[in-house]
Amino acid sequence: MARQQGVDLVEIAPNATPPVCKLVDFGKFRYEQAKRDKESKKHQHANKVKEVQLSPSIDPHDFGVKLAHAIDFLCDDMKVKVTLRFRGREMAHKEVGFDQVTRFLKELAPYAHPDQPPKLIGKGITAMLSPLPRNKRAPNPKAAQAESDSPEGHRTGGKPHPQQTQPPTRNSDASNPMPQPGFSNTPFSNLQPQPDEE
Repeated sequence: MARQQGVDLVEIAPNATPPVCKLVDFGKFRYEQAKRDKESKKHQHANKVKEVQLSPSIDPHDFGVKLAHAIDFLCDDMKVKVTLRFRGREMAHKEVGFDQVTRFLKELAPYAHPDQPPKLIGKGITAMLSPLPRNKRAPNPKAAQAESDSPEGHRTGGKPHPQQTQPPTRNSDASNPMPQPGFSNTPFSNLQPQPDEE
C-alpha cells in the first residue's frame, strides 16, 4: 500500500499491541521529529550551575558586582549556588553571614527563587537559586541598558559619524612665551621663566 502511494511505512509505537504504523514520507517525518525535539529542549529546566562566593565582611561594591554576575547567570537560565565561607573567628558571628546571604537572596527575588532556605554546612552557608520562568522574570538590566546606550548609528545599521573636533589652539600671548603644556590645570602652567643668575 505504501509503495503504491510512493510513501514510507513508519512504525510509530512498536510496543503497543498491535504495533502502530503510519504511512508518511520518512524524510518529512524525521524533520518534524527533530523540530519537536529542539522545541522541547528549549523548555527544559536549567542544567548548568554557577557559583557565587560571598564573605561576611564583603564590601558594598563587591556585593554589587557579585549580584550583577548572579543576575547575568540567572537571565541565561543557569542555576546559581550562593556560598558564604567563614574564616577563623567569623564563625562566632554566624548571624552576620546569614544576613548577607538573605540580603543577596532578597536582591535576586525578581530573577530567581531559592530551592531551599540558606543552610549552615560546615564552615559555610549555602543556598541554591533556580531562575524564574522567562515570562515571570524581570528583564536583564545590562541588556536593557545596552539597548538604551547604543549610539544612533548602531541602531540603523550604519557606521556612527565620527565627532569632528577642532585641534586645540595655543595661546599666542606675548606675556607668556612658554608653550602651553599638555595639561592646562597644572600649577606650573602660569610660571614665568626666570633668567639665569650667575
